[in-house]
Amino acid sequence: MREILTIVMFSVLSFSVLSQNNDYYDLKVIVKELRNNTGIVQFSLYNEKGSIPDEKFEKLYKSGKVKIKNKTAEFTFRVLKGGTYAVNILHDENSNGVIDKGWVLPVEGVGFSNYKSIGLTNRPNFEKASFLLNKDKEIEVKVIYM
Repeated sequence: MREILTIVMFSVLSFSVLSQNNDYYDLKVIVKELRNNTGIVQFSLYNEKGSIPDEKFEKLYKSGKVKIKNKTAEFTFRVLKGGTYAVNILHDENSNGVIDKGWVLPVEGVGFSNYKSIGLTNRPNFEKASFLLNKDKEIEVKVIYM
C-alpha cells in the first residue's frame, strides 16, 4: 500500500511540475506618442501567415481595447502559446471600432509590430510584422498618422 501511495504522489508531483512548463507566455504591447487622449487604442494580435493586412479585423487571433492615459496605451495578451505572432494597433479616436479613412489613407493612427513607417513600398504584411514569442515579452509599437 505504501508503495502505491508513493507512486501516486510521485505521479502527481511530476504532472504538476510538467504542467508548469507548458510554453505559455504573456505579451505586453506599449504604444507611446499618441496625438491625443481621445478615444481608445485597439490592440489586435495575429498568428497566421497572410492575416495582415486586415482592415475589417476579421482574421485576428485575439484583441483588446484600452483607454489612453498621457498619450500612451498598453495592453497585455496573457497566456499565449509560444509561436509566431504579429500586432496591429488602431488609435480609434471616435471609438467606432473601424479604421476611418479619408480619400484612401487612414485618418486615425495605425501601427504594426516591426514597422516604423508605412507606404506604397512598405505595406504591412504578417511576415514582416511577425516575431517569435518564446518567453514573456514586452514590445513597443509605433503609431503612424498619415
